[in-house]
Amino acid sequence: MRAAHIESFIAFHEGMSPETVDNISDFYTADAYFKDPFNEVTGVGKIEDIFRKMFHQVEDPHIVVRHWSGDERDGFVVWDLCFRSRRMRGGDDQVIHGVSHIRFDMSGKATYHRDYWDTGEELYAKLPLIGGLIRWLQRRAG
Repeated sequence: MRAAHIESFIAFHEGMSPETVDNISDFYTADAYFKDPFNEVTGVGKIEDIFRKMFHQVEDPHIVVRHWSGDERDGFVVWDLCFRSRRMRGGDDQVIHGVSHIRFDMSGKATYHRDYWDTGEELYAKLPLIGGLIRWLQRRAG
């Protein structure tokens, strides 16, 4: 059974929308650290900006949590980010598979959030022009 703050954290991310991203400070400490392949920031306001930007960059983004592994202070969440983008394969549905390492403080808020996902396979290989080059390089390296 997962702790209540982990359930709330997961539910927030799965239900996040442009209207609910304002509530991010309910789930992250003021000085929380966030890193993904494109961003590295400290501060809940900067984390909020990253999620807001996501809603402007792609259509209908939503997170589907597949698994949580850890305890009530530290763990890993396996997730899919589902979205559409006119720049990727003609606007078809897209999925990025990833894992996040999350650490919580004693109050149950996240102090550390690090996303891990393969930008080459999950993003660049799906883009026009550069995608062909990435796939060719992957075949040559394999």
